[in-house]
Amino acid sequence: MGKNYQMVAKTLFGLEEVLAEELRKLGASGVTSGRRSVSFMGDLGFMYKANLCCRTAIKILKPIASFPVFSEDDLYNKVKKISWEDYMKADGTLAVDATVHSQQFTHSKFIALKTKDAIVDRFREREGTRPNVDLMHPNLRINLHIDRNRCTVSLDSSGGSLHKRGYKTAITLAPLNEVLAAGIVLLSGWRGQCDLLDPMSGSGTILAEAAMIACNIPPNLNRDEFGFEHWPDFDPDLYETIENAALNKIRDFHYKIKGFDIDGKALQVSRGNIKNANLGEFVTIERQDFFESSKADDKPSFIIFNPPYDERLSVDTEAFYQKIGDTLKRGYPGTQAWMLCGNLEALKSVGLRPSRKIKLFNGKLESRLVRYEMYSGSKKAKKQH
Repeated sequence: MGKNYQMVAKTLFGLEEVLAEELRKLGASGVTSGRRSVSFMGDLGFMYKANLCCRTAIKILKPIASFPVFSEDDLYNKVKKISWEDYMKADGTLAVDATVHSQQFTHSKFIALKTKDAIVDRFREREGTRPNVDLMHPNLRINLHIDRNRCTVSLDSSGGSLHKRGYKTAITLAPLNEVLAAGIVLLSGWRGQCDLLDPMSGSGTILAEAAMIACNIPPNLNRDEFGFEHWPDFDPDLYETIENAALNKIRDFHYKIKGFDIDGKALQVSRGNIKNANLGEFVTIERQDFFESSKADDKPSFIIFNPPYDERLSVDTEAFYQKIGDTLKRGYPGTQAWMLCGNLEALKSVGLRPSRKIKLFNGKLESRLVRYEMYSGSKKAKKQH
Protein backbone atom coordinates (compact mmCIF):
# COMPACT_ATOMS: atom_id res chain seq x y z
CA MET A 1 0.00 0.00 0.00
CA GLY A 2 1.63 3.26 -1.12
CA LYS A 3 1.66 6.58 0.64
CA ASN A 4 -1.41 8.79 0.12
CA TYR A 5 -1.00 12.36 -1.09
CA GLN A 6 -3.25 15.16 -2.28
CA MET A 7 -4.21 15.43 -5.95
CA VAL A 8 -6.46 17.75 -7.92
CA ALA A 9 -8.72 16.67 -10.78
CA LYS A 10 -9.64 19.46 -13.21
CA THR A 11 -13.03 19.40 -14.93
CA LEU A 12 -15.56 21.55 -16.80
CA PHE A 13 -17.96 24.00 -15.14
CA GLY A 14 -21.05 22.21 -13.85
CA LEU A 15 -19.44 18.75 -13.68
CA GLU A 16 -17.68 19.17 -10.32
CA GLU A 17 -20.16 17.10 -8.30
CA VAL A 18 -20.32 14.42 -10.99
CA LEU A 19 -16.52 14.08 -10.88
CA ALA A 20 -16.50 14.09 -7.07
CA GLU A 21 -18.95 11.18 -7.08
CA GLU A 22 -16.82 9.32 -9.65
CA LEU A 23 -13.72 9.72 -7.47
CA ARG A 24 -15.56 8.51 -4.35
CA LYS A 25 -16.82 5.41 -6.17
CA LEU A 26 -13.28 4.68 -7.41
CA GLY A 27 -12.04 4.78 -3.80
CA ALA A 28 -10.63 8.27 -3.26
CA SER A 29 -10.66 9.81 0.22
CA GLY A 30 -10.91 13.45 1.32
CA VAL A 31 -12.92 14.40 -1.79
CA THR A 32 -13.69 18.14 -1.90
CA SER A 33 -15.32 19.99 -4.82
CA GLY A 34 -14.00 23.37 -5.99
CA ARG A 35 -14.59 25.53 -9.06
CA ARG A 36 -13.87 23.40 -12.12
CA SER A 37 -11.82 21.13 -9.86
CA VAL A 38 -12.04 18.41 -7.23
CA SER A 39 -9.28 17.73 -4.69
CA PHE A 40 -8.80 14.24 -3.23
CA MET A 41 -6.34 11.89 -1.57
CA GLY A 42 -4.89 8.73 -3.06
CA ASP A 43 -1.68 6.77 -3.63
CA LEU A 44 0.37 6.12 -6.78
CA GLY A 45 -1.92 3.31 -7.90
CA PHE A 46 -4.98 5.49 -7.42
CA MET A 47 -3.38 8.21 -9.58
CA TYR A 48 -3.10 5.64 -12.37
CA LYS A 49 -6.69 4.54 -11.74
CA ALA A 50 -8.07 8.10 -11.78
CA ASN A 51 -6.43 8.80 -15.15
CA LEU A 52 -7.69 5.54 -16.64
CA CYS A 53 -11.22 5.52 -15.22
CA CYS A 54 -12.46 9.10 -14.60
CA ARG A 55 -14.96 10.09 -17.30
CA THR A 56 -15.37 13.75 -16.35
CA ALA A 57 -11.76 14.69 -15.47
CA ILE A 58 -9.64 16.76 -17.87
CA LYS A 59 -6.41 16.52 -15.85
CA ILE A 60 -5.14 14.77 -12.73
CA LEU A 61 -2.58 17.06 -11.08
CA LYS A 62 -0.13 16.20 -8.30
CA PRO A 63 0.80 19.34 -6.32
CA ILE A 64 4.48 19.35 -5.21
CA ALA A 65 4.86 22.89 -3.81
CA SER A 66 2.74 25.81 -2.64
CA PHE A 67 4.05 29.20 -1.54
CA PRO A 68 3.25 32.93 -1.49
CA VAL A 69 4.62 34.99 -4.40
CA PHE A 70 4.92 38.77 -4.63
CA SER A 71 6.93 39.38 -7.82
CA GLU A 72 8.25 37.61 -10.91
CA ASP A 73 11.71 37.38 -9.32
CA ASP A 74 10.18 35.90 -6.17
CA LEU A 75 8.43 33.28 -8.31
CA TYR A 76 11.65 32.49 -10.19
CA ASN A 77 13.66 32.01 -6.98
CA LYS A 78 11.07 29.79 -5.29
CA VAL A 79 10.51 27.60 -8.35
CA LYS A 80 14.28 27.25 -8.74
CA LYS A 81 14.57 25.87 -5.17
CA ILE A 82 12.32 22.89 -6.00
CA SER A 83 14.28 19.64 -6.47
CA TRP A 84 13.40 19.21 -10.13
CA GLU A 85 16.03 16.48 -10.53
CA ASP A 86 13.67 14.22 -8.52
CA TYR A 87 11.07 14.50 -11.30
CA MET A 88 13.04 14.53 -14.56
CA LYS A 89 16.48 14.14 -16.08
CA ALA A 90 18.65 17.03 -17.25
CA ASP A 91 18.47 15.79 -20.86
CA GLY A 92 14.67 15.39 -20.71
CA THR A 93 11.94 17.68 -22.08
CA LEU A 94 9.38 19.82 -20.31
CA ALA A 95 6.34 22.02 -20.88
CA VAL A 96 4.77 24.53 -18.49
CA ASP A 97 1.07 25.46 -18.40
CA ALA A 98 0.15 28.45 -16.24
CA THR A 99 -3.16 29.91 -15.09
CA VAL A 100 -3.31 33.17 -13.15
CA HIS A 101 -6.10 34.84 -11.16
CA SER A 102 -4.27 37.79 -9.67
CA GLN A 103 -3.90 41.58 -9.85
CA GLN A 104 -0.15 41.23 -9.35
CA PHE A 105 0.34 38.60 -12.07
CA THR A 106 -1.70 39.08 -15.23
CA HIS A 107 0.15 37.37 -18.08
CA SER A 108 0.02 33.56 -17.91
CA LYS A 109 2.47 33.02 -20.80
CA PHE A 110 5.10 35.22 -19.14
CA ILE A 111 4.61 33.34 -15.84
CA ALA A 112 5.04 30.02 -17.70
CA LEU A 113 8.23 31.36 -19.32
CA LYS A 114 9.62 32.53 -15.96
CA THR A 115 8.90 29.10 -14.46
CA LYS A 116 10.63 27.34 -17.35
CA ASP A 117 13.68 29.62 -16.96
CA ALA A 118 13.95 28.78 -13.25
CA ILE A 119 13.86 25.02 -13.90
CA VAL A 120 16.29 25.18 -16.80
CA ASP A 121 18.73 27.39 -14.86
CA ARG A 122 18.73 25.00 -11.89
CA PHE A 123 19.74 22.10 -14.12
CA ARG A 124 22.34 24.15 -16.01
CA GLU A 125 23.99 25.35 -12.78
CA ARG A 126 23.96 21.91 -11.12
CA GLU A 127 24.70 19.60 -14.04
CA GLY A 128 26.09 21.76 -16.84
CA THR A 129 23.25 20.78 -19.20
CA ARG A 130 19.55 21.63 -19.43
CA PRO A 131 16.21 20.15 -20.46
CA ASN A 132 14.57 21.35 -23.66
CA VAL A 133 11.00 22.53 -24.16
CA ASP A 134 8.61 20.19 -25.97
CA LEU A 135 5.04 21.49 -25.98
CA MET A 136 3.57 18.39 -27.62
CA HIS A 137 5.14 15.34 -25.92
CA PRO A 138 7.27 16.44 -22.96
CA ASN A 139 8.73 14.03 -20.40
CA LEU A 140 7.31 16.30 -17.73
CA ARG A 141 4.32 18.63 -18.01
CA ILE A 142 4.17 21.17 -15.20
CA ASN A 143 1.09 23.08 -14.11
CA LEU A 144 1.46 26.43 -12.34
CA HIS A 145 -1.57 28.07 -10.72
CA ILE A 146 -1.50 31.52 -9.12
CA ASP A 147 -4.56 32.66 -7.15
CA ARG A 148 -3.93 36.22 -5.93
CA ASN A 149 -0.54 35.74 -4.21
CA ARG A 150 -0.63 31.98 -3.65
CA CYS A 151 1.27 29.84 -6.16
CA THR A 152 0.75 26.08 -6.49
CA VAL A 153 3.17 24.03 -8.58
CA SER A 154 1.86 20.65 -9.77
CA LEU A 155 2.97 17.80 -11.98
CA ASP A 156 0.45 16.96 -14.70
CA SER A 157 0.06 13.19 -14.48
CA SER A 158 -2.29 13.07 -17.48
CA GLY A 159 -0.10 14.72 -20.10
CA GLY A 160 -2.55 15.67 -22.85
CA SER A 161 -6.14 16.48 -21.82
CA LEU A 162 -8.09 13.39 -20.75
CA HIS A 163 -10.92 14.25 -23.14
CA LYS A 164 -8.64 12.90 -25.89
CA ARG A 165 -9.74 9.30 -25.44
CA GLY A 166 -8.05 7.98 -28.56
CA TYR A 167 -11.11 6.71 -30.43
CA LYS A 168 -12.07 9.89 -32.26
CA THR A 169 -9.98 9.97 -35.43
CA ALA A 170 -12.47 12.08 -37.39
CA ILE A 171 -14.93 14.80 -36.40
CA THR A 172 -17.94 16.61 -37.80
CA LEU A 173 -18.35 20.39 -37.98
CA ALA A 174 -19.41 20.91 -34.34
CA PRO A 175 -17.93 18.05 -32.30
CA LEU A 176 -18.77 17.61 -28.63
CA ASN A 177 -15.95 17.31 -26.08
CA GLU A 178 -15.80 13.73 -24.75
CA VAL A 179 -15.68 14.84 -21.10
CA LEU A 180 -18.76 17.01 -21.63
CA ALA A 181 -20.57 14.18 -23.42
CA ALA A 182 -19.84 11.76 -20.56
CA GLY A 183 -20.90 14.42 -18.05
CA ILE A 184 -24.23 14.93 -19.80
CA VAL A 185 -24.96 11.20 -19.75
CA LEU A 186 -24.03 10.93 -16.06
CA LEU A 187 -26.08 14.03 -15.15
CA SER A 188 -29.10 12.47 -16.88
CA GLY A 189 -28.98 9.45 -14.57
CA TRP A 190 -28.73 6.99 -17.47
CA ARG A 191 -26.46 4.09 -16.58
CA GLY A 192 -27.65 1.50 -19.08
CA GLN A 193 -31.01 0.68 -17.46
CA CYS A 194 -33.01 1.10 -20.72
CA ASP A 195 -32.63 1.97 -24.42
CA LEU A 196 -30.90 5.22 -25.37
CA LEU A 197 -31.19 7.29 -28.55
CA ASP A 198 -29.09 10.21 -29.80
CA PRO A 199 -31.24 11.47 -32.71
CA MET A 200 -28.58 13.93 -34.01
CA SER A 201 -25.46 11.90 -33.37
CA GLY A 202 -22.83 13.92 -35.29
CA SER A 203 -19.40 12.46 -34.45
CA GLY A 204 -20.96 9.78 -32.23
CA THR A 205 -19.44 11.14 -29.02
CA ILE A 206 -22.54 10.80 -26.82
CA LEU A 207 -23.10 7.28 -28.17
CA ALA A 208 -19.52 6.20 -27.44
CA GLU A 209 -19.46 7.68 -23.93
CA ALA A 210 -22.89 6.20 -23.14
CA ALA A 211 -21.79 2.72 -24.27
CA MET A 212 -18.67 2.90 -22.08
CA ILE A 213 -20.79 4.01 -19.11
CA ALA A 214 -23.33 1.21 -19.65
CA CYS A 215 -20.60 -1.44 -19.88
CA ASN A 216 -18.31 0.16 -17.25
CA ILE A 217 -15.47 0.31 -19.79
CA PRO A 218 -12.59 2.58 -18.66
CA PRO A 219 -12.91 5.71 -20.84
CA ASN A 220 -9.17 6.18 -21.39
CA LEU A 221 -8.36 2.61 -22.34
CA ASN A 222 -7.59 3.65 -25.94
CA ARG A 223 -5.22 6.54 -25.10
CA ASP A 224 -1.69 6.36 -26.50
CA GLU A 225 -0.05 7.50 -23.28
CA PHE A 226 -0.36 9.30 -19.95
CA GLY A 227 2.08 11.86 -18.60
CA PHE A 228 3.02 9.68 -15.61
CA GLU A 229 4.51 7.04 -17.95
CA HIS A 230 7.54 9.35 -18.40
CA TRP A 231 8.09 9.94 -14.68
CA PRO A 232 11.13 8.37 -12.95
CA ASP A 233 8.86 6.52 -10.47
CA PHE A 234 6.55 5.02 -13.11
CA ASP A 235 5.71 1.44 -12.13
CA PRO A 236 4.51 -0.45 -15.25
CA ASP A 237 3.63 -3.58 -13.24
CA LEU A 238 1.43 -1.57 -10.89
CA TYR A 239 -0.24 0.16 -13.85
CA GLU A 240 -0.91 -3.22 -15.50
CA THR A 241 -2.48 -4.47 -12.25
CA ILE A 242 -4.73 -1.38 -12.08
CA GLU A 243 -5.71 -1.74 -15.75
CA ASN A 244 -6.51 -5.46 -15.39
CA ALA A 245 -8.64 -4.79 -12.29
CA ALA A 246 -10.62 -2.15 -14.23
CA LEU A 247 -11.07 -4.48 -17.21
CA ASN A 248 -12.42 -7.19 -14.89
CA LYS A 249 -15.22 -4.81 -13.86
CA ILE A 250 -16.61 -4.46 -17.40
CA ARG A 251 -20.24 -5.62 -17.44
CA ASP A 252 -22.80 -6.81 -19.98
CA PHE A 253 -25.36 -4.45 -21.47
CA HIS A 254 -28.78 -5.76 -22.51
CA TYR A 255 -30.49 -2.76 -24.12
CA LYS A 256 -29.98 -0.75 -27.32
CA ILE A 257 -27.94 2.37 -27.96
CA LYS A 258 -28.94 3.96 -31.24
CA GLY A 259 -27.91 7.04 -33.20
CA PHE A 260 -29.67 8.90 -36.02
CA ASP A 261 -28.26 11.36 -38.52
CA ILE A 262 -29.32 12.52 -41.98
CA ASP A 263 -25.87 13.68 -43.11
CA GLY A 264 -23.83 11.08 -45.00
CA LYS A 265 -20.46 12.41 -43.82
CA ALA A 266 -21.62 12.46 -40.18
CA LEU A 267 -22.74 8.84 -40.49
CA GLN A 268 -19.36 7.82 -41.89
CA VAL A 269 -17.51 9.71 -39.14
CA SER A 270 -19.62 8.43 -36.23
CA ARG A 271 -19.54 4.82 -37.43
CA GLY A 272 -15.76 5.07 -37.78
CA ASN A 273 -15.34 6.47 -34.28
CA ILE A 274 -17.58 3.79 -32.76
CA LYS A 275 -15.54 1.12 -34.56
CA ASN A 276 -12.27 2.66 -33.28
CA ALA A 277 -13.62 2.50 -29.73
CA ASN A 278 -14.51 -1.21 -30.22
CA LEU A 279 -18.13 -0.42 -29.33
CA GLY A 280 -19.80 -1.68 -32.52
CA GLU A 281 -21.66 -4.50 -30.76
CA PHE A 282 -23.42 -2.00 -28.47
CA VAL A 283 -24.16 0.92 -30.83
CA THR A 284 -26.07 1.12 -34.11
CA ILE A 285 -26.23 4.29 -36.22
CA GLU A 286 -28.88 4.78 -38.91
CA ARG A 287 -29.57 7.35 -41.61
CA GLN A 288 -32.83 8.71 -40.27
CA ASP A 289 -34.52 12.11 -40.00
CA PHE A 290 -35.49 12.46 -36.34
CA PHE A 291 -38.47 14.63 -37.31
CA GLU A 292 -39.92 11.70 -39.30
CA SER A 293 -39.21 9.10 -36.62
CA SER A 294 -41.14 7.62 -33.72
CA LYS A 295 -40.55 5.19 -30.91
CA ALA A 296 -40.67 1.52 -31.86
CA ASP A 297 -42.23 0.29 -28.59
CA ASP A 298 -43.79 1.53 -25.37
CA LYS A 299 -40.86 0.67 -23.07
CA PRO A 300 -39.19 3.46 -21.04
CA SER A 301 -36.24 5.04 -22.83
CA PHE A 302 -33.84 8.00 -22.81
CA ILE A 303 -33.00 10.51 -25.53
CA ILE A 304 -29.76 12.47 -25.03
CA PHE A 305 -28.61 14.87 -27.74
CA ASN A 306 -26.80 18.05 -28.65
CA PRO A 307 -28.75 19.62 -31.55
CA PRO A 308 -27.29 22.35 -33.77
CA TYR A 309 -27.94 25.87 -32.46
CA ASP A 310 -26.76 28.21 -35.19
CA GLU A 311 -23.27 28.82 -33.80
CA ARG A 312 -21.23 26.63 -36.15
CA LEU A 313 -24.11 24.94 -37.97
CA SER A 314 -26.60 27.09 -39.83
CA VAL A 315 -30.26 26.30 -39.07
CA ASP A 316 -33.51 28.25 -38.75
CA THR A 317 -33.51 27.86 -34.99
CA GLU A 318 -37.13 28.81 -34.29
CA ALA A 319 -38.59 26.32 -36.77
CA PHE A 320 -35.99 23.67 -35.95
CA TYR A 321 -36.60 23.73 -32.20
CA GLN A 322 -40.36 23.78 -32.68
CA LYS A 323 -39.95 20.56 -34.70
CA ILE A 324 -37.92 19.03 -31.86
CA GLY A 325 -40.76 19.70 -29.42
CA ASP A 326 -43.42 18.44 -31.84
CA THR A 327 -41.47 15.23 -32.56
CA LEU A 328 -40.95 14.48 -28.87
CA LYS A 329 -44.66 15.02 -28.13
CA ARG A 330 -45.89 13.01 -31.09
CA GLY A 331 -43.40 10.18 -31.40
CA TYR A 332 -41.71 9.55 -28.06
CA PRO A 333 -44.11 8.88 -25.15
CA GLY A 334 -42.56 7.27 -22.07
CA THR A 335 -39.24 8.94 -22.79
CA GLN A 336 -36.92 11.09 -20.70
CA ALA A 337 -35.36 13.54 -23.17
CA TRP A 338 -32.17 15.47 -22.30
CA MET A 339 -30.91 18.18 -24.64
CA LEU A 340 -27.81 20.37 -24.47
CA CYS A 341 -28.54 23.74 -26.07
CA GLY A 342 -26.22 26.72 -26.50
CA ASN A 343 -28.95 29.00 -27.86
CA LEU A 344 -31.02 29.96 -24.82
CA GLU A 345 -33.54 31.88 -26.95
CA ALA A 346 -34.13 28.84 -29.17
CA LEU A 347 -35.23 26.77 -26.16
CA LYS A 348 -38.41 28.86 -25.98
CA SER A 349 -39.45 27.48 -29.38
CA VAL A 350 -39.51 23.85 -28.17
CA GLY A 351 -42.94 24.42 -26.63
CA LEU A 352 -42.30 22.07 -23.71
CA ARG A 353 -41.66 22.95 -20.08
CA PRO A 354 -38.33 21.49 -18.92
CA SER A 355 -38.44 19.66 -15.58
CA ARG A 356 -34.78 20.47 -14.99
CA LYS A 357 -32.20 22.98 -16.26
CA ILE A 358 -28.45 22.67 -15.64
CA LYS A 359 -25.96 25.39 -16.58
CA LEU A 360 -22.95 24.07 -18.52
CA PHE A 361 -20.44 25.44 -21.00
CA ASN A 362 -19.86 23.92 -24.44
CA GLY A 363 -16.40 25.36 -25.05
CA LYS A 364 -16.83 29.03 -24.17
CA LEU A 365 -20.52 28.98 -25.05
CA GLU A 366 -22.90 29.15 -22.08
CA SER A 367 -25.41 26.34 -22.49
CA ARG A 368 -28.26 24.59 -20.73
CA LEU A 369 -28.81 20.89 -20.30
CA VAL A 370 -32.59 20.55 -20.10
CA ARG A 371 -34.80 17.57 -19.29
CA TYR A 372 -38.24 16.99 -20.82
CA GLU A 373 -40.46 14.25 -19.37
CA MET A 374 -42.52 12.75 -22.19
CA TYR A 375 -45.26 10.81 -20.41
CA SER A 376 -47.29 7.95 -21.84
CA GLY A 377 -50.85 9.30 -21.79
CA SER A 378 -51.48 12.50 -19.87
CA LYS A 379 -49.19 13.90 -17.18
CA LYS A 380 -52.17 14.03 -14.80
CA ALA A 381 -52.85 10.31 -15.31
CA LYS A 382 -49.15 9.56 -14.77
CA LYS A 383 -49.17 11.33 -11.39
CA GLN A 384 -52.25 9.39 -10.23
CA HIS A 385 -50.49 6.01 -10.61
